[in-house]
Amino acid sequence: MNTKINPITLMLILIFLYPLLKGFLFKFSSNNLKAGIDDINRNISFVFSLVLGVYYGRKIFLQHDTGIYNQIYKSIPDSILQYIENNNFVIYAVAIPLFILIFYKVIKLIFDLMSYATLHPILDSLERFLSSKSNLFKRIAGMLVQFPKAVCYVLIVTFVLNIASIFGVNNSLNEHLEGSKAYKTICKEIVIPITNSNIAKQLPGIINNSFKIVIKESEPKETAQGKNINKSRTIVYYNGVTLEQGVKSDSQIDKTAKELTAKESSTKGKAKILYNWIGNNISYDHDKANKVLNNDFNVQSGAVPTFNTGKGICFDYSCLYVAMARANGIKVRLITGEGFNGVSWVSHAWNQVYISEEGKWINVDTTFYKGGNYFNSKRFELDHKGAQIAGEW
Repeated sequence: MNTKINPITLMLILIFLYPLLKGFLFKFSSNNLKAGIDDINRNISFVFSLVLGVYYGRKIFLQHDTGIYNQIYKSIPDSILQYIENNNFVIYAVAIPLFILIFYKVIKLIFDLMSYATLHPILDSLERFLSSKSNLFKRIAGMLVQFPKAVCYVLIVTFVLNIASIFGVNNSLNEHLEGSKAYKTICKEIVIPITNSNIAKQLPGIINNSFKIVIKESEPKETAQGKNINKSRTIVYYNGVTLEQGVKSDSQIDKTAKELTAKESSTKGKAKILYNWIGNNISYDHDKANKVLNNDFNVQSGAVPTFNTGKGICFDYSCLYVAMARANGIKVRLITGEGFNGVSWVSHAWNQVYISEEGKWINVDTTFYKGGNYFNSKRFELDHKGAQIAGEW
């Protein structure tokens, strides 16, 4: 039985316990608490500024698709926008930290004014009340008043780890993050809903480490005389099927794909219509994802079963997109790589389509549809990496 604790989980536990232990050892006093409140104000201010800075930074520089966010984005000089689009790391290294700093200064000032006006007089009265209490009582009180600081420390570290993981700093770190239940829970319940709003709330559930590639060598066939009639060849299976089996279409898929795009003449317009249709009509199959995650390939995969059932996982979404694009004569690829699900990087599949009018390939991710705009999105490279062309048609 493996009882080894995940290092990320252990780190979060120790970070949480440190202020509590310190409060217990040094007991409660109004002077310590006043200093502690100032410390808490800084930590809470930083957490709030971190949340607001990341949220609004992404809204302006990554999404900028509605209202005032779009107006602010358009007001930025073109030269700066071009630089940011070519260097996405600048968003997290410069723009968002600047937002965080501004929010921090404002929020910290507000908390300080509130504390000095209301809390400090109350603490002096509390000190007199506790003066007659036992040392154990004071130690427990000292521990309890450190609780907000402990929570702040854990949130700050989780935010930092989450941002670091976006850039895939280290494969070993990514594995530890993926394996930490504490980290994943905090990310799913707090970090992702706050910093990404509706854009990424659903992604940890939509994409899991559920895409498996198995490579096998076929057995050479022999004649009656015992001679090989063909050499062994490598066969690649994606979630239990070959790529050609996965993208195989039928008359109903072809008919639907053509009817959907009948009134559209441009390649990009047709590709977007197919993207929207699959995103709206196919639901993520969580049961299947769990089976594949546990190497159970006794499932149906590919375009046809996904179209018929209205359910699938990333490979199935991508296969169906290939089938529908081919029905419209659109050049298309199936791409394998990794996707960031809001917690860590996991195996993933998506598509690229060739826009003949523009002479270029663009990225399309129908699996991420419910998480935001992933049709030729500028933010695509932030949560997709390691792209490999599995097939092109």
